[in-house]
Amino acid sequence: MVYMIPKHCTHVTVLNQDKSINLFILGSPRGPGTMLDDVPLQLQPVLSVTGNIVSETFEGKCYLSILSCLLLACLYVGSLYIWRGSLPRDHPSTIKKRFISVLFASAVSPLIVWAWMRALEVRPSPPLLALLGIRIEGSVPAAALPLILTMVLFLGPLTQMAMDSPKGLVPEVKSGFSLKNVADCLRDLCWLRNHVVAPLTEELVFRASMLPILVPCTGPTAAIFIAPLFFGVAHFHHVIEQLRFGHDTVLHVLVCAVFQFCYTSVFGAYTAFIFIRTGHLVGPVLCHSFCNWMGFPALGSALQHPQRPVLMLSYELGLLLFALLLFPLTDPLMYGMTPICSLILELRSACS
Repeated sequence: MVYMIPKHCTHVTVLNQDKSINLFILGSPRGPGTMLDDVPLQLQPVLSVTGNIVSETFEGKCYLSILSCLLLACLYVGSLYIWRGSLPRDHPSTIKKRFISVLFASAVSPLIVWAWMRALEVRPSPPLLALLGIRIEGSVPAAALPLILTMVLFLGPLTQMAMDSPKGLVPEVKSGFSLKNVADCLRDLCWLRNHVVAPLTEELVFRASMLPILVPCTGPTAAIFIAPLFFGVAHFHHVIEQLRFGHDTVLHVLVCAVFQFCYTSVFGAYTAFIFIRTGHLVGPVLCHSFCNWMGFPALGSALQHPQRPVLMLSYELGLLLFALLLFPLTDPLMYGMTPICSLILELRSACS
């Protein structure tokens, strides 16, 4: 068979009979329309995909990816405890110091990704910022659509909030976006931590930095469920503070920690899915901030609400619409070629 190669083509993808894929980098110069049969080309293997596993470049080196992810998690959590003191986590002094710590950890995390790429000689190698989800192409839908999808998921809690609002939904929204309320929020260190700094830094470290490292070894689908485990375990550090200040009994603290690990892992899988599908950091950050604002759904109060039938219908409708819209609203075609998916050539994955 004769293949026509465009002038600027640098890679050749070969689909084998066993449905595995090989990516080759072309090692010799050629002009426009050069045929593989006419000129001897040096084909340097870059990636080989069989099923869900990538070999060649990453075979036997996935331990570097796991160690890199552990380093990222330890760097982030460890940075919270470099400051000595006996003040609680919500004290302004503690919050300001931890802002400095996590911002430093977030600044270092792209360097760890870059070092990983150099150590494994990743090819093709997309620009580092694009790989971290910081890019212009498709940024508007990447900011809006995942947030809308998340709001659909929270249709029940949003309906309950509207029902319980003494002012009504529209006046409540107007009040929330008033200049005075925005200024008050920006002066509130706890608000800034929960809705700006934590979503931005956690998504940068635990999604934008970890997923490019994991995807080539595990495939995108497995990475969606592995990366959140680091995120969930990272939240166990709250146990130390709760026990240290004697807020609750040991049993209650441990039960809360296990529950928090479960829902943060599920949430982490969701934002990892969004990051891989859209190739953007902005969507996971906005969804994270929104979920922190909403909190965990108050199912107990919903079941005892005077408008329980309507409220339960809104919860069920939200879940149904979320399931129906999950893949259409995160279709990679709407966001341009996602850079993270250029690290792997799977025919059937979260990238397609």
